[in-house]
Amino acid sequence: MALTKRVAVTVPAGPKLEHTAARLKWAEDNGIPDAWFSDSGAPDTLTQIAALAHRTTKLRIGVAVTPVYTRSPSVLAASANVIAQLLPGRFIMGLGSSSQTIMGQWNGIPLDKPLTRVKETAQLVRIMITGEKTAFNGETLTSNGYRQAPSENPPPIYVGCLRPNMIEMAAEVGDGVIFNLWPKSALPKMIEHVKIGAAKAGKDWKNVEVVNRAMVLVTDDKEYGRNLFRAAFAPYYATPVYNNFLAWAGHEEAAATIREGWAAKDRNKTSGALSNALIDEIGIIGSADEVRERIREDAAGGVHTSIIAPLAGKPEDLQRTFDAFAEKNFRF
Repeated sequence: MALTKRVAVTVPAGPKLEHTAARLKWAEDNGIPDAWFSDSGAPDTLTQIAALAHRTTKLRIGVAVTPVYTRSPSVLAASANVIAQLLPGRFIMGLGSSSQTIMGQWNGIPLDKPLTRVKETAQLVRIMITGEKTAFNGETLTSNGYRQAPSENPPPIYVGCLRPNMIEMAAEVGDGVIFNLWPKSALPKMIEHVKIGAAKAGKDWKNVEVVNRAMVLVTDDKEYGRNLFRAAFAPYYATPVYNNFLAWAGHEEAAATIREGWAAKDRNKTSGALSNALIDEIGIIGSADEVRERIREDAAGGVHTSIIAPLAGKPEDLQRTFDAFAEKNFRF
């Protein structure tokens, strides 16, 4: 059976739980089927989900993504056990490597062997949530003799990925893959690597859900939106993970300019490397009709779930962007 095409709101809605609770309520009241949390710092995402689960009745709630370096597999599995009880059949655990900035600079944790570490974490967490006793000796992780009560509704595990090897691994070991910040022209080859990874596990690639965090802004002023994108994401593309991805996606010159500008602490050079044309490939900025059409195009290209992540602007920009995807205004 074909996977359903879906949209989601992004959460948290800021540092206060009450604001995130309000966004979850808005989503349910307006026919949005999903809410996907980011997980990079405070307020803690898995704690938030546990705290707010009772405020929802229908939403599927996912995480895109929890870094595998900051929580051990047993801690992740124990958290999943609790949340799966609170949201039976409605929780997705998303795992990923995060970035050098979040791991190295914020947490002092080396981003060593990210592909292997993510793969082994996903494998171990899957073992643990079933209640099986561990006997796992991997390259980056070991666990022997750990056992927890099995989850009655074990959550699916999705894996964040960007470039070929990670995409293939994510499709091989995960129930779904999570994309982020890709230029439109890169989507076909990203989907090809989903197919390759699924085939390695003997899976039908059409059953591997593709989730994407879409940077969206409904606005009458595209230049305003583009400048918001530059300010928010030029630093992202300066990190090795995203810089290498941008180069692989076909934008080597922009990636090199961003690296040079960042090294020289030249903000104008760094942000200026994101041309209007490149931003329009990555971001989704324009009228309500324009952004809805782009989300439909992404769905036709292989994306199953689009997380609507409004570019940081005025509160009215944010609400206008979400309103464009309320059930009364949007259907696939």
